[in-house]
Amino acid sequence: MIISELHLSNFRNYNHLDLTFHPNLNIFVGKNAQGKTNIAESIYFLALTRSHRTHTDRELIGWEQKEMSVSGTIIKKNTTVPLEITLTPKGRIAKVNHLKENRLADYVGHLNVIMFAPEDLAIIKGAPSVRRRFVDMEIGQIRPVYLYDLMRYNKTLKERNSYLKFDASKIDPNFLDVLDDQLVEYGEKVMNHRKQFISSLTEISADLHHHLSHGQEKLRIVYAQNVKTDFAVELKQARQKDQFRAQTSVGPHRDDLQFFINDINVSNFGSQGQQRTTALSVKLAEIELIHQETGDYPVLLLDDVMSELDNQRQLDLLALVIGKTQTFITTTTLDHLQHLPDKMTIFEVTSGMIQTVSSEQSDTSVDTE
Repeated sequence: MIISELHLSNFRNYNHLDLTFHPNLNIFVGKNAQGKTNIAESIYFLALTRSHRTHTDRELIGWEQKEMSVSGTIIKKNTTVPLEITLTPKGRIAKVNHLKENRLADYVGHLNVIMFAPEDLAIIKGAPSVRRRFVDMEIGQIRPVYLYDLMRYNKTLKERNSYLKFDASKIDPNFLDVLDDQLVEYGEKVMNHRKQFISSLTEISADLHHHLSHGQEKLRIVYAQNVKTDFAVELKQARQKDQFRAQTSVGPHRDDLQFFINDINVSNFGSQGQQRTTALSVKLAEIELIHQETGDYPVLLLDDVMSELDNQRQLDLLALVIGKTQTFITTTTLDHLQHLPDKMTIFEVTSGMIQTVSSEQSDTSVDTE
């Protein structure tokens, strides 16, 4: 799977931008705050209809503009698929092959991307909500039905929490039973999806981590499931406490992941190097997992992370991905990048202006204003 071209309109600091990409490796070089990360973000947005950097859509729209759009051409299994996302004051409009998709869940999955950025260390050492979001986004790419089940679960959860805020004398136990049944129905589906995903991720990432640590470390990922035995029973047992607190205390909305290196919790006690290698192992495992699930390798976005890795980890990373995935690297300098392939395109980014400075392809074109 590759993205052959990208078109931006009023996205961040780009009023208008047209880019054609190399199918192997694309490197965006420039000083900080020039717009390099915005390119990676736009590709991520085209795939998942949301940013990896902000929850506020307004931040994605150019200054004094009312809407923006990101579009591109995807090539997979010799098939060309145009994709487009427009962000308007009324919401998102997603199109596949120029036809509008009524549900975003039907759009997500046409372009699979893996993003590795400095903030991804939060997957290892951040809050449980960060890890749940990571799991949700990655499962959603390979199993769109998961997004539907998760949406229904979250909708029912919100409704239950709102109902729990009523005065106790006004709460109908029978209606609460109905909400509990719905919560259990969709919650069990969500948990089953997560179990399968985490099991596969654990197996693949353990092998990769063993390689990256040169046989010195054994990585284990644990699905810290909030529901211990029976969701329906535990929800019933927690009802009185939930009514007192006016919130649902049991369910997959409280799940977490735990990472262990040689049986030591790396989130709490691992070194920064171990945490970084663990995050890298997990991200690389996602690549293989998506390939197993879809038959295509995803697009890899490495946003300002190469300088964070020592020379050996850089070599290991490039050896594992180059030739498999179409890879995008953003960086402030090429000095620390070693053993790059001959087949690639290098773009120079200055104040939102992009220029091709090196390319194997003579017909690579850039149109920006």
